[in-house]
Amino acid sequence: MSAEHRRRPALPLAELTTATRIGLVYMASSTLMEAEMYAMATPSATVHTSRVTLPSVTVDGIDAMMRSPELRTAVELVAQAPLDLLLFGGTSASFLHGTAWDRMLIEHLEEWSGLAGRCTTTSTASVAALDAVGAGAIALVTPYRQEVIDRAERFFADNGHPVVASVGLGITDDRELARVPLDDVYDLALATDVAAADAVFISCTNFASVGAIAALEEALGKPVISAVQASFWYALQLTGSAAARPGFGQLFGARAPVATSGSRP
Repeated sequence: MSAEHRRRPALPLAELTTATRIGLVYMASSTLMEAEMYAMATPSATVHTSRVTLPSVTVDGIDAMMRSPELRTAVELVAQAPLDLLLFGGTSASFLHGTAWDRMLIEHLEEWSGLAGRCTTTSTASVAALDAVGAGAIALVTPYRQEVIDRAERFFADNGHPVVASVGLGITDDRELARVPLDDVYDLALATDVAAADAVFISCTNFASVGAIAALEEALGKPVISAVQASFWYALQLTGSAAARPGFGQLFGARAPVATSGSRP
């Protein structure tokens, strides 16, 4: 056999051995975030998940999860992998008690994982994404009950994004969140948007979103950011990876604001 015939063919998935590795701490009952991140990713980025128990999607339930020793255990377990970045993938859980709480959570993630300057949260990523697309006021689309929406509105307002319209579905069971059809999320975003909003933000990492973003941006003529999309985009920004597929919103053409540390804008 000639040398030409022995030439090795291009092999699929060769990138997996050198991929950017994103560690994800996520709710044990949730199902959508990994799937949506992989839908947006090329094989040059991989997601490695550890899980914590969420009793209910209420202020008390979220608070119980965040104060549970399970959280530290989940971080320590996933950090045994050689990660490039660790992400806490919960929106309401990271904005629950405001900006100082979110920053403290990042500090804990860094301490427990040993990944100094390489940890972030969905709430931090969401603010960075809204900043990157030049948004001020936002329309907020959520599956939450009002007590959680109130916390979200305070968090985003404190970070320069006042909420001028909001909606929630009152869902308190995490599994039920993932059963809301993407068509319904699309319709909800259309109905919630107002002229005063510079962007639409779809909150919750177990709420279908990324498949509707491009269509919503075309229909509304403004940026649409979702919690999962922002989390993945920000992870790529912090790691310098270009592992995003096209078609998931104008955010992927934007750059994160200059950071003062590896984990916050």
